[in-house]
Amino acid sequence: MDVRAFQERIANARLRIGRVAYEWYPYDTLSSLKHLEGLLHQSLDSFLRAAFPGGRILDVGCGGGEVAFFLESLGHQVVAIDHPNHNHNGMQGVRALRAELKSSLEIHEVDLDRQFRLPHENYDAVIFLGVLYHLRNPFYVMEELAKRAKYCLLSTRVARRFPDGGKMPKDVALAYLLDELELNRDESNYFIFSHEGLRVMLSRSYWEMRASLPVGDTIHSDPIRRDRDERVFCLLASTWDRFRNIELLAGWYESEGAGWRWTQREFALAARVSAKKPAKRSISMELFVPADLLERSPAITLTILAEGQELLPVHFESPGTHSVVRQFACEEEEVRFKFALSHALEGNEADWRERGIIVAWVKVE
Repeated sequence: MDVRAFQERIANARLRIGRVAYEWYPYDTLSSLKHLEGLLHQSLDSFLRAAFPGGRILDVGCGGGEVAFFLESLGHQVVAIDHPNHNHNGMQGVRALRAELKSSLEIHEVDLDRQFRLPHENYDAVIFLGVLYHLRNPFYVMEELAKRAKYCLLSTRVARRFPDGGKMPKDVALAYLLDELELNRDESNYFIFSHEGLRVMLSRSYWEMRASLPVGDTIHSDPIRRDRDERVFCLLASTWDRFRNIELLAGWYESEGAGWRWTQREFALAARVSAKKPAKRSISMELFVPADLLERSPAITLTILAEGQELLPVHFESPGTHSVVRQFACEEEEVRFKFALSHALEGNEADWRERGIIVAWVKVE
């Protein structure tokens, strides 16, 4: 079903419901799909099917539910969240439509302005349209989403000028904090980012901007005037968990900080690689060697086995961050690696764990 036909289906469903004691969601959220198509160079449906066949999609700030119901009608598994205090009609509209459409859409009440828990632990994609500048704590919300989702399709209002017309410095990360009724006389508006401010905020909350599409007034946009409204649509990839295509086997501890992990002295992993069979494959790693580990000896050695092949060992003579790249020959689609350090930190009262090195990310191709 195309978007126009689905809009008619929603309109007819509202007519069948009849008179209600609330106002229906007044914004055409399905119009965002046109901009997402421009961002992705394909329909949202095609993107989701190609990237996440059978995956779970989270619609954050679902409003009237039109986008969530549309994706569900195309066969996607969708979870929709909003909160009655912030929703235009207290979420009565989306629930009424679910009943009328005989939908199985999951609808949950989640207050993003408080510490929150999402209905499921993991999602393949997040739809996050027109919500960011309504958040009191955008860093916290985006980081929580980065921990649980692979990708995010986001839109938000941005600005290139201050309210007095002065240009915002292009390469400076800025956010304009709105007074209570400064934008549309709506007290739920908080931060309008500059383009660079948005990029930095997303990076600091563990998202990488893969693509962006500005729409609206892309020359004179400011944070408060309706006639100078600019929005940006973004495709984001989470950088929180750097091991998404890697199966961690023995010798790893839970993720900490920005997704990095301590290892034991011996540790192992398995990686799935392309079915193509190049002559050489490679493993790339970013590691952190703690200073305490080098107090016992002037160097530490890391040995690596790839499907039993002994790769060139790595010798660390200084603490800090190190990049490691090793090539190997293997025709299997799943490659198992075993690692061993010459020594590790023993557990003590402060930390009971045997600790080897810290791994920030691993990539096998």
